[in-house]
Amino acid sequence: MSVGRRIGVRRDTDTLGHVESHGIDYIPEEHRHSRPANIAWILFGGSITYSIIVIGWLPIAFGLGWWSSVTAIIAGSAAGALLLAPMSLLAPRTGTNNPVSSGAHFGVVGRIAGSMLGLVGALAFAALSVWTGGDALVAGSAKLFGTADSDVVRIIAYAVISAVVTAIAVLGHANMLAVQKLMVPTVGVLMLVGLVAYGGDFDPGYKGGEYLLGSFWPTWGLGALGACSTIMSYGPFVGDWARYISPRRHSDRELLLFTGLGAFLGMGVPFLFGTFTAAVFSDKAAPYVDGVVAASPKWYVPAVMFIGLVAGTAQGTINMYGTGLDMSSIVPRLSRVQATLVVAVLAVILVYVGTFATNIVDSVSVFLAFLALVIAPWMVIIAIGFVSRGRWYDPDDLQVFNRGERGGRYWFTAGYNLRAFGAWVPASLIGGLFLSTTWFTGPGADLVGGADISFLVSAVIAGVLYAVLLRLFPEPANVRAPQPARDDLDPIAAGDRVVQGG
Repeated sequence: MSVGRRIGVRRDTDTLGHVESHGIDYIPEEHRHSRPANIAWILFGGSITYSIIVIGWLPIAFGLGWWSSVTAIIAGSAAGALLLAPMSLLAPRTGTNNPVSSGAHFGVVGRIAGSMLGLVGALAFAALSVWTGGDALVAGSAKLFGTADSDVVRIIAYAVISAVVTAIAVLGHANMLAVQKLMVPTVGVLMLVGLVAYGGDFDPGYKGGEYLLGSFWPTWGLGALGACSTIMSYGPFVGDWARYISPRRHSDRELLLFTGLGAFLGMGVPFLFGTFTAAVFSDKAAPYVDGVVAASPKWYVPAVMFIGLVAGTAQGTINMYGTGLDMSSIVPRLSRVQATLVVAVLAVILVYVGTFATNIVDSVSVFLAFLALVIAPWMVIIAIGFVSRGRWYDPDDLQVFNRGERGGRYWFTAGYNLRAFGAWVPASLIGGLFLSTTWFTGPGADLVGGADISFLVSAVIAGVLYAVLLRLFPEPANVRAPQPARDDLDPIAAGDRVVQGG
């Protein structure tokens, strides 16, 4: 009997124009019609939008010059891509998304920590997509047609974008992927035209202004952290797309290559476009969308509005789709569609609250710093666990919590793997001592000249602690691949069976 028949298979409706039937349940081999290149398409297409471009503006807003901003973006993007790429290897083996897959390492109940990380990160970026897209429409209309630039108009614009984003996210994976594939040949071309539109005012010798954190290297590190943490934030939900990829037809090398390149180039290039445009702003600290509209010649303003509406919708769809999956994994009684509608309401509320924020630069940078601080050790623990388990998982036992059951090989202690939490929690707390933001600076940051190395510290400490805990308190033998079939990807695994009820 196959894993799919043991778990229970839904009819495959992941096709264009239909509502996707699968949520966080196991996706059987015969329904896996995607390929690794589609991960790159999503990362490319979904990143040509202001919610991603705006990250490239941050180093300029922090006071860095053009070339120092470029090096910060490249370094941060490379680091983020290297950390993100391995996260695409779980879902093809487990047939579900990464937070549920993390139950193999954090316990089938403890994996809610990963679901919460994914939910918070995706929800924030979904709100940012709607916010920046709506602002582009409002500011562009004001410049072109002299329309009122009021909160009422903004609220209407946010509502329209939110409705479109929600509709596509509800339809699901295939529809989301189709939208992303339209972005590169359309919005990508408009970005190239933007190089001409802003090129006349661009000064590659721009030296920067007053450093946000007082000196160069801490501020440079903060700029690099923005790029790195944005890419890393996809760690909890890159499996949303990879779960439709068959490990029988596609290799780990393909997954690593397309995810890594998609992250580095697909997100790094839009970051650099944000840096390029921000360098021509007359007011470098002005909100990005307002600044880019003010700097645009009138003939390019329609393109600015198009990027805000269409590309903003594409990015918002990725995040809204991810939040729906994560919410349904936290509250299994909610279907993917129901959970998506719930988080859509939350995202709209967050957008409206953010509209009245007085310092969005600080808010975004601080959020990214805290996000990187907790996601980095979570990802490191999963990567170590992935290797120590022989790259093998039991998809059936990963669904225990979702079915309202107890037991199985990933139950550990009341559903939690204390080894993983014993590494993740202390690593995050210690890493927090090395935070350096405008809201909080830890005592550890002073030891390195005020630079923010919090996510590096938390990642290293988590790796060391988890390795030590695995040696001192070995995990049950049945969590590793049955011998000799270490690469069996569709196992009928020997070991503890799920105990019904409870």
